[in-house]
Amino acid sequence: MTVVGALRDAGLAPDDSPRRLAEYSYDASNYRVVPTAVLFPRDEREVAQALAVCHRHRTPVTARGGGTSMAGNAIGTGVVLDLSRHMHAVLDVDEQARTATAQAGVVLTALRAAVLEATGSRLTFAPDPSSQSRACLGGAVGNDACGNHSVQYGRTADHVVELALVTSDGLRLTATRSGVRATDPHDAAARARAEHLETELRALTADHLAEFRTELGRIPRQVSGYHLRHLLPEEGFDVARALVGSEGTCAVITSVTVGLVPRAQRTSLIVAGYADIVDAARDVPLLLRHSPSAVEGVDRVIVETMRVRRGADAVAELPAGSAWLFIEVEETGESDGAATALIDDLRRDGHIVDLRQVRDPGERADLWRVREDGAGLSSQLIDPETGDTITTWPGWEDAAVRPENLADYLAEFRELLDRHGLTGVMYGHFGAGCMHIRIDFDLRSTAGRDVFRSFCTDAAHLVVAHGGSLSGEHGDGRARSEFLPIMYTPRMLAAFDRFAALWDPRGILAPGGLRAPRPMDADLALAGAGEHPAQSCIGVGRCRTATGGVMCPSFRATGDEKDSTRGRARVLQEFIRGDLPTAADWRSAEVTESLELCLACKACSSDCPTGVDMAAYKSEFLHHRYARRLRPRAHYTLGLLPLWLRITPHVARPLNRLMGTRAGALGARLGGVTTDRALPEFASAAQLRAELARVPSTVNHSGGPAEVILFVDSFTRGLRPAVAGAAARVLGAAHSSVTCSADHCCGLTHITTGRLGAARRTLRRTADHLDALRGPDGGEVPIVVVEPSCAATLREELPRLLDDDVARRVSARIRSAATHLGALAAEGRAPSWPGGSPPEAVVVQTHCHEYAAFGNRVQRASLTALGVPSVVEATGCCGVAGDFGFTAGHERVADAIAEQALAPALRDHPEVPVLTDGFSCTTQVHHLEAGRPGRHILELLDPDPQEE
Repeated sequence: MTVVGALRDAGLAPDDSPRRLAEYSYDASNYRVVPTAVLFPRDEREVAQALAVCHRHRTPVTARGGGTSMAGNAIGTGVVLDLSRHMHAVLDVDEQARTATAQAGVVLTALRAAVLEATGSRLTFAPDPSSQSRACLGGAVGNDACGNHSVQYGRTADHVVELALVTSDGLRLTATRSGVRATDPHDAAARARAEHLETELRALTADHLAEFRTELGRIPRQVSGYHLRHLLPEEGFDVARALVGSEGTCAVITSVTVGLVPRAQRTSLIVAGYADIVDAARDVPLLLRHSPSAVEGVDRVIVETMRVRRGADAVAELPAGSAWLFIEVEETGESDGAATALIDDLRRDGHIVDLRQVRDPGERADLWRVREDGAGLSSQLIDPETGDTITTWPGWEDAAVRPENLADYLAEFRELLDRHGLTGVMYGHFGAGCMHIRIDFDLRSTAGRDVFRSFCTDAAHLVVAHGGSLSGEHGDGRARSEFLPIMYTPRMLAAFDRFAALWDPRGILAPGGLRAPRPMDADLALAGAGEHPAQSCIGVGRCRTATGGVMCPSFRATGDEKDSTRGRARVLQEFIRGDLPTAADWRSAEVTESLELCLACKACSSDCPTGVDMAAYKSEFLHHRYARRLRPRAHYTLGLLPLWLRITPHVARPLNRLMGTRAGALGARLGGVTTDRALPEFASAAQLRAELARVPSTVNHSGGPAEVILFVDSFTRGLRPAVAGAAARVLGAAHSSVTCSADHCCGLTHITTGRLGAARRTLRRTADHLDALRGPDGGEVPIVVVEPSCAATLREELPRLLDDDVARRVSARIRSAATHLGALAAEGRAPSWPGGSPPEAVVVQTHCHEYAAFGNRVQRASLTALGVPSVVEATGCCGVAGDFGFTAGHERVADAIAEQALAPALRDHPEVPVLTDGFSCTTQVHHLEAGRPGRHILELLDPDPQEE
């Protein structure tokens, strides 16, 4: 019997489908290893059952949390145990004891949030790696993660109290700070194993006292190898901390008790600018004299990449320089005394070019986000001089030295890069001497992989020569374990092997990394792989976050890797490689299933640090999938909606009556349209004519020269003409002349359903038409698009699909309504509010496409500029996203997505106007709270609204 069959016989549910294996063949590293099966245990008992079965079958097991490992620690042959799906509870928070206990699959930010709530924000869990919004506690223990505040709080090992473990043969043990015990005292086999382990671990320590004392714990970030110094008598025979950093090779961690620390109540952030990264490193010893809580650094290229990808306002104003340190100090009083002293020292003795103290909370959050997204941003860099994209990879991104040695190490490291003809971008934990460096390795070609091996070997010798560690945070894994003999003596390596073998004699846990390492250039994902934009996904996993931003709404609804942007990208990557069973067939069941719940919301194109645009990839796949084939029914109804909307104005009244009958419901079902939500009413031609008739004389429909062009899209014309009228009246009052264009389409529904040929034809006509519309002097004037999804399509998809000068010219002129109103306000020409004053508060649901194409602050910034005192943002997808929420079969997911942000905001602010510029968002508000309209910003500003 196979191990998969044996697991099923044990009552477990392993998934060995090709799609699932594709999702779990990768983590955030350079490597690809296909497992035999993936299992999602629900509790410690199921973990023990699984391990017992795998032990009998001698099948490797790799435990996994968020899958964010950059060293290849979360992938492996055999069975992968994903503990993040079900084992993510915070079990206890004890404020008096200053401890918290949580299951291994809990995301670090969720653990911190639970601690803050339970202790009234008085305590927190200190380790805060940049991946904390999706990395799990078990992984933090496995890699001994640190984070931005490790200067003050150290590593995860410094906060671990107890570890609940399952051994490789399925016994449940608890490792403590003074030994090992059976988790269940009545389990005789576990008691015997605990006694045996204690005896053997003490013998191991007695045999290697000298090595443990001289080779381990030499620098703050010595993460490489096993942390066996904690077994020394002076450390109290701390078995729990000895297991931290063991990278899943000794036992599977199921829950962890951690120590908590007081939460800083007030901090100051200083940003220091430097000529280069080495100058920044030279100031670290000076900064450490002031006991900062964080000293983090970023390179200019990362900052510029953030600005290009997310807009110029995505990064707060920085002081002059080409590299920056973010320096945080805790303030104990009301004054900035600690910050002032540090600033004085920097100005007098430092190497700074410029300096700024950042007090605004929003600006501080923006700056920390640049640092937190460093790994993703630096993978697809935008060269600030040329605008070219530079692709970089991990592999030597995590070495550490003593902070006082950092500058000299980096200077020599740059020389090493030059000798190998490589470029590296540097960022990281300067205060701890730990640098993250991503390098433009060529991992596709044999010659490039030879350079990769040669460089990493030389880099290992270099960091050891500076008294450093191969890994300072991410672990050794597949990337660096091969080089441990450069760092440690044979006796120390023998002690490592003996320690791991005591826990897992058969060596089935996480082989290929720290235990039985594979060559560092084996199993590379890009070796032999073709090129495709989907490969820009490197697995950082920001799409698996539960809060912040919009990406990825379907994952937040289901919690399944399948429904994350990363999961879809990995399946597409396997498809491109030709390693799926149906890889040669565009009808691939695996890809089709993976893309089914993608809303094509485009949030990933903005929120993903590497710029993955899953909506574009989905459109491309559907284009091939249904070429000259029968399509899903919804593609003919919802996907051709702009076409139907040219007909519906002439039959709107009888059609609307029909849609409210059983026959209408039957027709909807036959068309693949859900009947669980009310369909919007179609507008009549008379309604549109009436709205456009009530416009100022400054608005014309002739297409002549004008100060601004108003583009009325298909959805606005056919489904909410009142917004078209409001748009004409607001712009007509603000401009001396307005041309209204109401006869063209952006082709959005063609794009989302993969009709790319039809989309290009539609966009060609629209682009030529809009390019011909000019200002009074023949110059290019703004084109204001009423529907934000159509604005985003003309802004982003038009140049991508047509790729010519006309498309690029038109794209540059496109503005969403909110963007244009904000620009008017900045020019002192803001429209007046009906009644003379703005509403006191507004709930805003920003359309996902507008969020992605025009920036995540566009609605808030415009409303603030227009004088609205309080803007409540329901940050997240509404759940409808074009045709997704109206397609039969998507009802449960659409409703779950609405509960992520929009529905709670509506409940919390029942009397506040709801701003929904997007038609999809408007229909979702109506679905959630019938009778409470979602309004377009132009309707709120309409100087002559119709009586309701």
